[in-house]
Amino acid sequence: MNGQLQSESLHEPKQNNGVCWAEQPTQTCLSACDLPHAPPASGDPPPAEDISVDDVFIAVKTTKKFHQSRLKLLLDTWISRNAQQTYVFTDGEDEELKKKIGSHAVNTNCSAAHSRQALSCKMAVEYDKFIESGKKWFCHVDDDNYVNGRALVKHLSQYQHTQDMYIGKPSLDRPIEATERLGDNKMKPVNFWFATGGAGFCVSRGLALKMSPWASGGHFMNTAEKIRLPDDCTIGYIIESVLGVRLTRSNLFHSHLENLQQVTRSEIPKQITLSYGMFENKSNIISLKGAFSVEDDPSRFKSVHCLLYPDTPWCPPQVAF
Repeated sequence: MNGQLQSESLHEPKQNNGVCWAEQPTQTCLSACDLPHAPPASGDPPPAEDISVDDVFIAVKTTKKFHQSRLKLLLDTWISRNAQQTYVFTDGEDEELKKKIGSHAVNTNCSAAHSRQALSCKMAVEYDKFIESGKKWFCHVDDDNYVNGRALVKHLSQYQHTQDMYIGKPSLDRPIEATERLGDNKMKPVNFWFATGGAGFCVSRGLALKMSPWASGGHFMNTAEKIRLPDDCTIGYIIESVLGVRLTRSNLFHSHLENLQQVTRSEIPKQITLSYGMFENKSNIISLKGAFSVEDDPSRFKSVHCLLYPDTPWCPPQVAF
């Protein structure tokens, strides 16, 4: 089980529960409450833009060794409700996967290694495919995330896709401090917030287009090497440090780096992403008395799916949650 619970996200050079730390930390530090917060989920403000799930490009990052485990679970659950909007970015050919989702299975030809370079290689392909798609929103998730498409669309509709929007949840309580390599052995300290890829994040098309000089083609990997940090940190660097756009924090995104037991059953329909994994050496899953036992549904994703979509053919009928 442990191999299956390991996240496809990487944070280096130094690691602490999987979060990014820079090579030369400084004393400069901001509080997490300094981040702009998304509007509260309750109260339902009128939408700023009328969008549908068809306006969203959902990129799932995975690796071939997880196709039969993690990815199959996603295909059976939330991807089955968002198949036309979801693209799977992997590192190997898989004819069975192609039969299921066709051209939405993207072999990036990136290395299968769990390295900074391999992860940045996949993100570079995700970015280019999104730009090519013409869709209004780019949302990245990992292969241990459940995506609630209805909650996602509802949240994104609070913003204009032409605005500069970067939405997600930091895994740190302060900005990351990094060293930017300027050439000629010159270096400059930088600090910025980033949304952890393990919880998922979204970028508006208006902002994504501005990222192009640092993200399109081979530029993304070059940018990642400049700060020697992985893919999600590099996204934050381009948006916050280079373009000067601040991360909008949303607590509706969830990664395995947080205590998922704190998400209550009544709150599940409002959440955008959920996850599963290990937390402080214990199984870290949503606490949900649902359609399946923990033995039959260790991630709790099947039970979550039956809560959100009780008409799913394989969900037990008339389940009392």
